[in-house]
Amino acid sequence: MSQKNIPGSGRQERYVQASILLGLVPAPSYGYELITKMQKFGFLEGSAPPGMIYRHLRQMEEDNLVRSEWEMPETGAAKRIYTLTEEGRQVLELWIHFMQARADKLNHFIDMYKKTTA
Repeated sequence: MSQKNIPGSGRQERYVQASILLGLVPAPSYGYELITKMQKFGFLEGSAPPGMIYRHLRQMEEDNLVRSEWEMPETGAAKRIYTLTEEGRQVLELWIHFMQARADKLNHFIDMYKKTTA
């Protein structure tokens, strides 16, 4: 069976933007912290490649979905902290509506299957 025919074998990056946005809802966060949070959402298998996450963060900052600033602690290295913008919140709302509609369609499909095989 071809890999492309296996359910769930789509691109790993599909929900990265939504995951980053959701990871920033509770509070501003650092890149590494976001990667850890994103693992809990279940869209990425294995560990998230940091390069991919930082690439998305840079693009999202250009698109005004997040903003960042350098935090200079008294000890240790400087870290870039990311904050969700109002536009980012609006895009997350769009993601939630999209995912809910997709979930509803999937649940309907599963219900139809169960009815026809019962």
